[in-house]
Order: sequence, then structure tokens, then C-alpha cells
Amino acid sequence: MITDYWNAGRLEDLDAALLNDELDEDTRTSLGRIHPSFMGGEYLPSPLLGEVEIARICLRSTTSDVITLRARQIPEGIAYRIEDEYHATFTIPITKSQLPLTLLEVIRQFDEGDLDGAGWPEGGLTFGYNLLNIDSGYMDAEEVRTTLRHFTSMQSSIYRQLGDHFESVYDEWFEKALWKDDEDDSEP
Repeated sequence: MITDYWNAGRLEDLDAALLNDELDEDTRTSLGRIHPSFMGGEYLPSPLLGEVEIARICLRSTTSDVITLRARQIPEGIAYRIEDEYHATFTIPITKSQLPLTLLEVIRQFDEGDLDGAGWPEGGLTFGYNLLNIDSGYMDAEEVRTTLRHFTSMQSSIYRQLGDHFESVYDEWFEKALWKDDEDDSEP
């Protein structure tokens, strides 16, 4: 909503309370009553001191869930972590670096990142959420293609090509995922 107002040149028309880093409970509840998707990202843990979001995965789920990649300066360089709204534990390949991550390293964080716990599918964080939907078995191939096409998206105001990269690899991923799913169905 904030982005839409900003792009329209109408940011001053937006309720100032919506521009805070964190919404108060009454505002968050009111927005959730309008539509659950307005709760997306509102239950992320507060950033650590000096921590900033460098990229995020957005899910087109009922509550528009958000998974955020964060960075903060530490004496040894820069530390990275991933957080979501459910206090899950994530593993990422690069936890510290001397220099800011390159675009390829950010992609690697998501491609090789893992949600700790049993049952997380291959495909890292990039496509894992889509694979969970495929594995549910409730959709045929065309439903998977159309429904999941924009279920997962990646965004970054720092790594602006991240979303384009994700879009460019989606069709290739879909064909592999569908082929794997068909192969699994043919096993005795």
C-alpha cells in the first residue's frame, strides 16, 4: 500500500501511522479485518540494532507471509540471518562476509537456504514453498502452473534485479518440478 501511494505521488494522503516501522496492535488488527493479506510482514520479529532488510520472499498466501533476509554490521564484517513471521529456524550458506553480498550471493542465500525441520523439500527457500503446494496433491499441472506462478516472489530495494532473476528461472524450475512430480507418480 505504501509503495502504491509513493508511486502515485500521494504519500501525504496515507495515514501516518502506517509509515511506522512497526504498527501498533490496534492498527494491525484493524488492517487484518479489512483483509488478512494486510497482515503480511507485520508479525516479523523486530530487527536487531543496526540491522536492515536486504531482500525478502513474499508469499501470496492468505496472510501474505514474508521471509526476510537481514544484514547488520559486526566487528568481523557483516552478519546475515533469515527471519519469518512464525519464528522458524533457517540455515543459510553465508552467515558472515567482509563485503556486502553480490546479487549472486543473495540468490545463493535463497537457493541454498533451508527451513530447519523435517519435511522441507529440495529447492531451497526460493522454490520450497511452491514445492510444498505441489506436494499437497490438490492441483493438476495446469493449476500448478497458473496458481503458483506468482505464489512466491522475491523483492529487494538494494538488489533490484532479484525479482527479475526469480521470474526468469521460474519456468525452468516449473518444468523440472512437474517432470519430477510425474516421475514420482509413475513409481510402483
